Amino acid sequence: MTDAPPVSIQEVSRRSGLSEPTLRYYEKIGLIGPVPRDESSGHRRYSASVVERIEALSCLKATGMSVRDMHAYLRHLDGEADADRAAQLRDLFRRNADRVAEELERMRVRLRYLRLKTDLWDARERGDANAEQRAVEELTRTVPDLR
Repeated sequence: MTDAPPVSIQEVSRRSGLSEPTLRYYEKIGLIGPVPRDESSGHRRYSASVVERIEALSCLKATGMSVRDMHAYLRHLDGEADADRAAQLRDLFRRNADRVAEELERMRVRLRYLRLKTDLWDARERGDANAEQRAVEELTRTVPDLR
């Protein structure tokens, strides 16, 4: 199979959703290797395999994975497969999944707070003192969870 023609940083940015400065930064810190330059213009030209790696990094970044964990992932990925490496990668992804689960829970609490505030102001608009009081009571129970 022939490799697709190299693409510009603008094209890689469009495909991956990563900004051009982020792509340059990832190159600088070694998440992607040195990117060859076009001889006439000096512009970066990304091969299909590098674009594939960048798209994977984009997915990891979208989960909130740290640069440090991305480095660890790539080090393990580039090495020879064995049980220890598999366990380390499993643990890396488990830690990140746990972090995302915690973030989701915090977002659920924030969403509940916003919906209760909506209920409160809706009750005030309608002049429903009982509904307003229920919303205030629920908000009082919810606010400590926001911290």
